[in-house]
Amino acid sequence: MDTFRPQINRFNTAIPIYVQIAETLLNRIESGELVPGDRLPPERELSEMLSVNRMTVRRALNMLAGQGLLIRRRGDGTYVAGPKIELNAGRLFPFTKGMQRKGYMPGARVITFEKKMAGTSVASFLSLPVSAPVYYVHRLRLINQEPVMLEEFTIPTQRFQDFENFDLTSRSLFEILETEYQVTVSQARQSLEPVLATEYEAQLLEIEKGAPLMLERRVSLDQDGYPIEYSKELYRGDRFRFVTEIASLDL
Repeated sequence: MDTFRPQINRFNTAIPIYVQIAETLLNRIESGELVPGDRLPPERELSEMLSVNRMTVRRALNMLAGQGLLIRRRGDGTYVAGPKIELNAGRLFPFTKGMQRKGYMPGARVITFEKKMAGTSVASFLSLPVSAPVYYVHRLRLINQEPVMLEEFTIPTQRFQDFENFDLTSRSLFEILETEYQVTVSQARQSLEPVLATEYEAQLLEIEKGAPLMLERRVSLDQDGYPIEYSKELYRGDRFRFVTEIASLDL
């Protein structure tokens, strides 16, 4: 990276210098000049190259890291992030099958598995009485052994008895419901919103605290329209991009 010299237009005083640095880096990433895995020079070297203070450089790098384009590894440096996996925001996406179709090896680690009583909000989502028994599962989802998503889901115990007998480290929830209970998830109501990783989430996902995540909340319905699952999923912002197709302009 000895030739790393972002071109900064210092006459364009309407645009902050850190934004100009970030845009220059973005252009180099999009053009392929900087490729996934490339390590950027340390902040001190960049500040000397550009004749700006380290805080300006740090703001530029944080801006791109917040968009999932750079990965900042504590004690190791800043790297260009790998290509993002595109997910269709308008379709149900079974994680295990979806990752396999894209050529990845999916996996999971169960963090929490317990029976408990449904609180007010979960009971409402699942059309259950408050304090009805439910299964609660918290899993870390992996692709090629890399942690990429945190998942929490709740399903009613009465309908899915003996759910604890199934291996959630290798099997998809939707596959288990269909194979073992003859219940098919046919539609869902979901929402997406950007959030920042807490210290706990960052530790599990092996990212920095405050890194961008996409939170998906979902209520899944069976073939008869009954709610059977309430879930929250946190996707790493540097590994996933949500897209949607627009059919027409609604005026």
